[in-house]
Amino acid sequence: MNRYPPTLHKSQKGAFLLEALIAVLIFSLGILALAGLQAVMIKNTDDAKYRAEATFIAQQKLGEIWTNAQNLGSLADYVVDEPVEQLPSGNRVVAVSPESVVTVTVSWKLPGGDSHTYSTNARVEGIY
Repeated sequence: MNRYPPTLHKSQKGAFLLEALIAVLIFSLGILALAGLQAVMIKNTDDAKYRAEATFIAQQKLGEIWTNAQNLGSLADYVVDEPVEQLPSGNRVVAVSPESVVTVTVSWKLPGGDSHTYSTNARVEGIY
């Protein structure tokens, strides 16, 4: 014996299947969003790593110049352009102005990505 009226039973046909399909759709969108979030996190981690490496490279060069500050006067209007192996397509430019301002610019380009630049400067004087 059927407990439900015949019209109610017929109107419920396929409702569970529809609910299951909607649940699978919501679950799939959630997994897809997590995968996209993970890809963005990996990209941002790589960007942060390269920025930190560029900062280290620039500060290291400034440190070398500070330790050899006696020869800075002979380096006025001095520009050096040299490759940097630690960064993809990396390049470091060191410029010394007549006012003893040393500018170190590190640039790199990610494969298939944008170009990035880190620049720092310091006045090196009073030592020589």
